[in-house]
Amino acid sequence: MAGVEQPCYTLINFPTDTEPYNEMQLKIDLEKGDVKKKIEALKKTIGIILSGEKIPGLLMIIIRFVLPLQDHTIKKLLLIFWEIVPKTTPDGKLLQEMILVCDAYRKDLQHPNEFIRGSTLRFLCKLKEPELLEPLMPAIRTCLEHKHSYVRRNAVLAIFTIYRNFEFLIPDAPELIANFLESEQDMSCKRNAFLMLLHADQERALSYLSSRLDSVHGFGDILQLVIVELIYKVCHANPGERSRFIRTVYGLLNAPSAAVRYEAAGTLVTLSNAPAALKAAAACYIELIVKESDNNVKLIVVGKLSALREAGGDAAARALPDLAMDVLRVLAASDLDVRRHTLQLALELASPRHAEELVGVLRKEAARAHSADHDDASKYRQLLVKALHRAAVKFPEVAGSVAPAMLEMLGDGSEAAAHDVMLFLRHALHNFPDLTDSTYSKLLESVSNIRVGKIARSALWLVAEFADTPSRAKAALDTLAGLLPSANSADSQKPEETTATAAEAPRQLVTSDGTYATQSAFNLPQAPAAAASKNGLTSALREGESFTAACACSALCKLALRLQEPAQSVRALHLAAQLLAFHKLDPNETGGLTSDDIEHAAMCVRAGAEKPQVIKQALLDSSRRALAALLALPDRAQPSLMPDAEQEKEKKSERKVEIEQGISFAMLAGAAAPQQHDMFEVALSKAVQGRATSSSVLSGGSLSRVRQLTGFSDPVYAEAIVAVNQYDIVLDVLVVNQTDDTLQNCTVELATLGELRLVERPAPLVLAPRDFATIRAHVKVASTENGIIFGNIVYEVSGASLDRGVVVLNDIHIDIVDYIHPAGCSDADFRRMWAEFEWENKVSVNTTITDLKEYLDHLLASTNMKCLTPDKALSGQCGFMAANLYARSIFGEDALANLSIESPLHRPNAPVVGHVRIRAKSQGMALSLGDKINLMQKTPLHKQKESALPAA
Repeated sequence: MAGVEQPCYTLINFPTDTEPYNEMQLKIDLEKGDVKKKIEALKKTIGIILSGEKIPGLLMIIIRFVLPLQDHTIKKLLLIFWEIVPKTTPDGKLLQEMILVCDAYRKDLQHPNEFIRGSTLRFLCKLKEPELLEPLMPAIRTCLEHKHSYVRRNAVLAIFTIYRNFEFLIPDAPELIANFLESEQDMSCKRNAFLMLLHADQERALSYLSSRLDSVHGFGDILQLVIVELIYKVCHANPGERSRFIRTVYGLLNAPSAAVRYEAAGTLVTLSNAPAALKAAAACYIELIVKESDNNVKLIVVGKLSALREAGGDAAARALPDLAMDVLRVLAASDLDVRRHTLQLALELASPRHAEELVGVLRKEAARAHSADHDDASKYRQLLVKALHRAAVKFPEVAGSVAPAMLEMLGDGSEAAAHDVMLFLRHALHNFPDLTDSTYSKLLESVSNIRVGKIARSALWLVAEFADTPSRAKAALDTLAGLLPSANSADSQKPEETTATAAEAPRQLVTSDGTYATQSAFNLPQAPAAAASKNGLTSALREGESFTAACACSALCKLALRLQEPAQSVRALHLAAQLLAFHKLDPNETGGLTSDDIEHAAMCVRAGAEKPQVIKQALLDSSRRALAALLALPDRAQPSLMPDAEQEKEKKSERKVEIEQGISFAMLAGAAAPQQHDMFEVALSKAVQGRATSSSVLSGGSLSRVRQLTGFSDPVYAEAIVAVNQYDIVLDVLVVNQTDDTLQNCTVELATLGELRLVERPAPLVLAPRDFATIRAHVKVASTENGIIFGNIVYEVSGASLDRGVVVLNDIHIDIVDYIHPAGCSDADFRRMWAEFEWENKVSVNTTITDLKEYLDHLLASTNMKCLTPDKALSGQCGFMAANLYARSIFGEDALANLSIESPLHRPNAPVVGHVRIRAKSQGMALSLGDKINLMQKTPLHKQKESALPAA
């Protein structure tokens, strides 16, 4: 039952081993031992009973020699013992010995020590035998008048449990507890008593509450929580009572306890949909989030606020937007998830009249986060960029103040937030024409500092795409002209080399004391950071990815097409040609362009020079239409702050199906009107049904395990699904007649090599032109060895000559891994089998793997063996490794292996060397496992997994 205080004993460590015990010794310790021995024996007895065993002979000994003791530890152990020990005979009657135990209960309920009384009362809540409880009822009633609150509150709890389970034992319990509640002063006792009335006699609880509505705020938090629960139940059962208690719930919103405020806010929104009530509850939630330190609690309460906004309807739409700025106070939290949900909620709550203030707070937060150095600082800045983007999309009137803040966060483009800044600039330049000029000019000022190739490519595309006026195009060309490297010798000299040369030949100056000075403030070497920041985009084009330089050529080509003056257009093409020549001049020093990038750049230069109408339309018009279509998509209109998993969850919840949308049942349609149904669907349905029938014994995903047996151009095409099922290999062979002739006596002839035996030969078939059929074959496996299945397809063409044809099938290799499974054994068994097995196969390690642990993992994955050596023994880097491996086949055969490898210390990154010794009882298993390891060393792991035959 919710809210009921359950019995809780002191944690005691009981023996959990399953070793044989000496019942006689237990009896001796319980009967004649001292207190310490009796405690240990009683613990052992409890552990034995908990493990499912019964010791009936100890019951009377414990009653005679342990029950009278007054030691507190023994008292606690006895309470647990009486709870778990069987108290009835096999026919359901109470044991006679329990009468003595019942008398001991009565004495403990009258014990002068309050702890023993309270613990006994809590123990009585666990008893399910009314015969034991009935003699104790007078003593339990007396405990309600005990001077100690611990005894009184447990007495209420005991009466509550007994009344719930056996009402006939104490029928006047509600009246008794109601009278107790009137005179009780301790808050925990009042809480238990009120909780009982809430579940046993709600009218009495309501009467008690009604007489004290004005003093509820002075009650303790544990009692206030139960009062809120009562109000919730009463008002839902009788809505007319809402006006009577809503004032009390309002008052509890200011309770000192956070738990009471949380429950009161949740109850208030269920009692009233008035805007004032929703606003008060939301304000209470916000205060809880701000003051609570636990991030999990913050997330829960933020979720409550989001649910309140969604379920509140028009009232929430009127009341909650005023709290949008208060929600942003939660951004002071350090947890990234809390901040993410807070920003999402604030953006959903904000109204146009709060837009300016919202953006101002986000800009201040972005400035503060820019200097933060905690682990999630970069992710938080990216989150703020997305929030500013959403704010600008939702409130276009503030986009003008968002753009400068975004460009300030661009930096050198090394952060993840820079990509989101570019997404915002793309959206702003396209959707806000009034801000295009100012945003574009800010972009040109910031583009020189970008050093990351991915961000530089986005910036170059934006610069060229939105240079759709002569002034913008000329400004873009002037900006890029000062940043692009040149192919001339003077221009191609790196700035840092010039600085170094100047530093190497300083001027000699004479100081005031007549000595020579070789350095002054005018020839100090420039700091690397300053040089890097000054030449950001230039460095990206010189030494960055080759695709960045190709994108710069494409941008210059687009500028050449947009510029009206021929001189300026030629200048743009000349810069593109210089950039292309620079990268072709010294590929080793500049990084060079790939052949694809050179072709792309050259094509751009040629298109800009010739200016064909098709190219001009594609670059200038089609790209803008594609951008408009992209930004019109719902998921691109506003960036989501939630992770991908939560976005997908929200999308699934929003998916709806129209009521009158038709559902196509291919099988029913084909049966109802085959002449009107699409023949392709009918054929596809039959093919799927045939394949499903042929592979009914296989597990799901069998189509991914198809083995091709013939070529696509052969007259008869065949493929098989091979499944290893215990001692059988099942072959489902699909045979397709690819000719226009009827094939008679089409037979799949199979043969085996190794310990395999064909159970039955497939029967001959007659295949119509373009027809197909499925043949099943079973192969028995005799031992754990590699095997090969091979054969051919023989057929006769119907007609006058009855030509005979043969198609040879590809071999099917059966892997030993399909028969063995990882297993475990003790070290002693491993050593014993290692000494007994006579067949050994030693395989030298010949691999390209350089890490010891990686080789071991590769070996385990390839052979299905289990490593018996603990992981702790394999951890660390000591240069060598020794491990024992074990596997067991489906035929009960054991396979042992010992891995001894080392990594040469004198040769760094050298392959692993060593050997693997295999021992098995049969020669075939030892040889086959060795062959598998040799194959594993030659085949990469991912390819080996693709070629392995999975078992059904």
